Amino acid sequence: MAIIPLKAWYLEQYEPIRDTLSRSPDLRLSRNSLLKSGMRADFLEEKETIEVADWFERYLRGETVEFYIEGSGGYAIANIDLISHEIYFIKQKIAGWLEPTIFFSGQDSYAASQSAIESALTQSLEQLNQRSRLPIQLTTIAHSAKNPLRLSESQMRRIRESLLFIADATPLLATDDDDSPLLLLSPFVALELGYALAHKTPGQLLLLQMQRPQLTGVFPFDLPQHRQLGFKTAVELSKMLPSVLEMLLQRYHLLS
Repeated sequence: MAIIPLKAWYLEQYEPIRDTLSRSPDLRLSRNSLLKSGMRADFLEEKETIEVADWFERYLRGETVEFYIEGSGGYAIANIDLISHEIYFIKQKIAGWLEPTIFFSGQDSYAASQSAIESALTQSLEQLNQRSRLPIQLTTIAHSAKNPLRLSESQMRRIRESLLFIADATPLLATDDDDSPLLLLSPFVALELGYALAHKTPGQLLLLQMQRPQLTGVFPFDLPQHRQLGFKTAVELSKMLPSVLEMLLQRYHLLS
């Protein structure tokens, strides 16, 4: 029976999966078995070819080496046997399914924070894109008080596929409870934030909060401090935000 090789692409650094598939594959495999969490396959290249590959050198150093295998998804190498030509993969969630975008969840009820954040985000991306391998775009979805408060499929997809999710967490109101007033976010931001908390990792989330001394209280839900960036003025935010975004984007190795 003729062997129909599976194509596999080495994922050295983040790139959208469509760009990965546009280049030649790095491995040809003959699958032996497929499990829910892994795969065992024979590699069809000569052993000498494997030994000089960049990804094999990384494997020998103990680093995580990721591949996209056609029809199966993302995997990391667990073990290689050069003598028997066998290679063992474990299922891996890869960044290639993400788009080079930052999703911004904004509000239009408090103009001061809205203007400051939008301006700082635009300026920061202009700076970072001068050093980025791929252009990073800012994406958002307009809200309307006339429409029912719900997440559309487009919103959910854009949030899931974004590199980072950033929200304007500036409080709009405080409740009248004298003992423990609650600070309230925009309902649109709260809805999108709730979805992002369920689908993004902590390192993909950033909450921007403009200080409003006239509003005192606590948020009615837990927002871990390491995901928040408070600021007093637009100038202060514009100075702090570029370095914070660069730190959050480090995992993707986009910036030179």
